[in-house]
Amino acid sequence: MFCNNASVFLPAKLHNGFFSVKTPSYDKTVTVNKRGINMSRPAVNNLHVESHVNGTTGNFDRMATENVPEGRVLVLYTGGTIGMIRNENGVLVPKANAFVKKLRNYPHMHDQRYAEERFGSMGPLVLPMTATDNRRVIYNVLEYSPLCDSSDMSMDDWIHIANDIKESYEHFDGFVILHGTDTLSYTASALSFMLESLGKIVILTGSQVPIFDARSDGLDNFVSSLIIAANYNIPEVCVYFKMNLMRGNRTCKISVNMFEAFDSPNFPPLAKANIKIEVDYRAIFRPCTLDKFYVHASLNRNVGLLRIFPSITTDLIKVFLQPPIEGVVLQSYGAGNVPAYREDVIKELSAATKRGVIIVNITQCSTGSVSSAYKSGKLLEEAGVISGSDMTPEAALTKLAYVLSKQDWDTKTKREMMQTNLRGELTAGRPPNLDDLDLVEAVARSLRLSSGIERQELGSILFPAMLSAAVQSRDIAKLEALKAYGADVSQKNADGRTALHIACCEGDLNIVRSLLRMGASVFVKDRFNRTPLIDAIEWDHHDVIKILMQCGAHLHGIAYLIGERMCAAASVGNITRLKSYQLANADLSQTDLSGRTPLHLAALHNEVKTVKFLLEHNVDRDGRDKSGQTPFDLARASGSMEIEMLLSSFDDQTQI
Repeated sequence: MFCNNASVFLPAKLHNGFFSVKTPSYDKTVTVNKRGINMSRPAVNNLHVESHVNGTTGNFDRMATENVPEGRVLVLYTGGTIGMIRNENGVLVPKANAFVKKLRNYPHMHDQRYAEERFGSMGPLVLPMTATDNRRVIYNVLEYSPLCDSSDMSMDDWIHIANDIKESYEHFDGFVILHGTDTLSYTASALSFMLESLGKIVILTGSQVPIFDARSDGLDNFVSSLIIAANYNIPEVCVYFKMNLMRGNRTCKISVNMFEAFDSPNFPPLAKANIKIEVDYRAIFRPCTLDKFYVHASLNRNVGLLRIFPSITTDLIKVFLQPPIEGVVLQSYGAGNVPAYREDVIKELSAATKRGVIIVNITQCSTGSVSSAYKSGKLLEEAGVISGSDMTPEAALTKLAYVLSKQDWDTKTKREMMQTNLRGELTAGRPPNLDDLDLVEAVARSLRLSSGIERQELGSILFPAMLSAAVQSRDIAKLEALKAYGADVSQKNADGRTALHIACCEGDLNIVRSLLRMGASVFVKDRFNRTPLIDAIEWDHHDVIKILMQCGAHLHGIAYLIGERMCAAASVGNITRLKSYQLANADLSQTDLSGRTPLHLAALHNEVKTVKFLLEHNVDRDGRDKSGQTPFDLARASGSMEIEMLLSSFDDQTQI
């Protein structure tokens, strides 16, 4: 699978894994291979990224001081009806390189005036902004070539998509995948398992009618997906269709001709996009591990679906269960039943499980779960068939492919994992209810609040305040109790700050670790565009920075602004702050707007210890600022003889 689109870009890499959000535009074919995105020798038309050539700075946009924060989304356009165009015969066909060109001239999808002033004519796309928006949505489209009909999707395509997300993960707030509807639920389910310790939202969407048709569901599906991906921290693979944001591995396609093409039969929507986007934060499945995002880029292909039907033959079942098959999703009747008096069927299933084939039983019904309440269900259990609870066929099959590909798990562990709720794909107990919290109910009664919406809004006010209070009092037991009552540990207060923001300011490592294990997100930005990592840096809590980085946190924002903060620290000899940035993977040679690095400022202000620290970390000694001066020049101009000697001796040591 290949990509071919003039609007594709990735942020330009600076140093030490840190990236600027100012972005170049490329005018060439971009290839997606098994390792992800490979852009060799791009032809740069309009460079908006900071330049480090000869100490100069590139073309900074004139709107960098705009107070409205930005949300950046990468769109992976794989194909499907949503981007198709009618040919001269009125037949819907995919057309390479046409989608983005049409979007640029579509005012509902692109604010052309703002985009050209901000990025130039070939920069990223920008959604028009309304008075109710909190962030300006900047998005970029990676078009696959050839565009793929969803009925042709394969496991290889799932792996390619997962690797594309991996390559761009740190540069975007969220991801939208435009996909054909026929196999969309399979892709969503597969990605939910492959994207391990996911901390950012991934939304799959498409349409029943092309987006450029006069009467299309594609416009709302696409725009709403972009807005949600840019503004909401929902660390799941989701499907958005017809005003509903659903957990991806809970969905199935239910109609070929209705706009309500998808349903989540056994789990409520995560969000509803009415006039206001209403998110059920209690329903979000958050990773509760202290691990970085990781792509498990392999799947076992020796899996299949076997649907029981009346008078199914023994030979058919026997042939189906023969090697190389390693895993089977058995779609049985009702609550998990097969013909109770077909000993031949039970015998073949039992023989297969004894050979190590994992057979997972799910219902043929669209809603409900399997159980062993009936005789035939009990016979399956005795034959070694395991319960798939209320998983959809798409989720059960892709989970089986994922679990069987885990080389470090033995058969017993794989069977256990198939019955474990890994990504919210199966029901495991009753979810907490907001009404369970006596305090919320008591306050609601005292305020004479009667509606569910009013109670929910009250909870959204009380829970963040109570979580913050528990953090400040270092009360882990209270945090755990609040979570048990249904509090979302990543819920924002009025300033968009979460309990983890507060904890990173306080610097208590145990509290931070506890919040992370409860699923707190390291990526939430407050109204000042600050993540918990920025708070940890500015309070110099080094142990906290380390654990945040372990969980995948990363610096974000315009690079020269980071440079200015490091230069300010260097000018007053604040080595502790520079160490904080170094632990966060910042480039200690990053320039400020004047082209000066921390070494320039340390040399100018005679901060000898700071110069030693920077030299020990192999910073650029020869960079020139906008006036053409090196750190050595500034040390000489300010009479800092000791620093002159340090820089000179460093030169001598380097030559040796």
